[in-house]
Formats: sequence, structure tokens, C-alpha cells
Amino acid sequence: RDPYEHLVVPGFLPAEAVTEVTRDFPAIAKPGLFPLSVLQSGVAFRDLIGELDGPDFEAAIAESFGLPLAGKPKLFTVRGHCHRRDGSIHTDSTTKVITVLVYLNPGWEKDGGRLRVLRSATDLSDFAAEIPPVAGTLFAFRRSEKSFHGHETFEGERRAIQMNWMTDVATRDRELARHRLSAHLKRLNPFG
Repeated sequence: RDPYEHLVVPGFLPAEAVTEVTRDFPAIAKPGLFPLSVLQSGVAFRDLIGELDGPDFEAAIAESFGLPLAGKPKLFTVRGHCHRRDGSIHTDSTTKVITVLVYLNPGWEKDGGRLRVLRSATDLSDFAAEIPPVAGTLFAFRRSEKSFHGHETFEGERRAIQMNWMTDVATRDRELARHRLSAHLKRLNPFG
């Protein structure tokens, strides 16, 4: 609960599942978040999404945060690469209730790209926890006015599944449409 409600689970995915899911991770060549509908992935990746979208996982997260989630719409996006401008300090939008990240990188020796649970909106070095985006690690937090997080600059491959419980269906659908449009524009732009 310091400085806000969050949960870090190293080894959330067992080693065998990590191997299979990383093998079946969608090919994403550009930075940004992509909705599932524009990606092609293998069976193990789709099975993991199915488990995350299921009632058992929802019940576990609801219990962990003491928050009813049943009936709240979910938004899934996937990241394959970071741009050097990614990772700035933010709290997530007020339309998100809970954010879950499942990292899928084989290892992480780099200094940048390690997510930090921050105590303020202004100091990236004042953090309560630092989470390397190592395959199988889960990070979840309850969005609030003080749920500041970010990471040091990193550019390159950084794989993650992002799942959000949203406040309402209309907002989720707007976010999905925005991510689909962004993905389409990225396909048209060979430089970025």
C-alpha cells in the first residue's frame, strides 16, 4: 500500500508457460500499445489472454484489492517495443479502475525500462518499488490520484500484456477504437 495499492508477483507464470507464451507472442515491430484485434499470435499467447479474461483471475484481483470487478469491462493491449519518449510519470486515466501488466521479456539487464512505483509526480528517483519487466512477472495497481509510475528511458524491445478494468463499456470501446486507428497509422508509416 506504499505509496498506493499495488501488487508485484514475480514468477506469476511458471517457466514452461513463459517459454510457450514468449514463443507465441505476436510480432510487433513498432512502439506503442496494440489491441488484440490487430495482432496475430500463437495458441499459448491466446490461452494466456483467455485465463486473464476469465472469472478466476478476476476474482483473485478483486479479492487482492478489495474491489468488486464483476461486470466491469476489460481492455487488453499489447506492447512489443518502447520508444525513448515512453515511460514518463503518470497515474493512468480516470477511466481505468485496475491496471495489470504481465511482462514477457527473457531477461532484463538494462537500466532503463524498469517500472517504478513512485511517491510523486515529479521525481523518478523516489520510488517504493522497481519492477524489471522479466518474463512471467505480474504488476497490478489500483488507479488513483497518486498511482504515479514510470521508468527510465529505454528504446527497444520490451514486451508486455496490459489489461485494464474500465469504468464503462463506452469508454472501453473508445479506447479500443483509438488503439486500432493508431495501429493502422503505424502500419502506413514505415519510419516510426
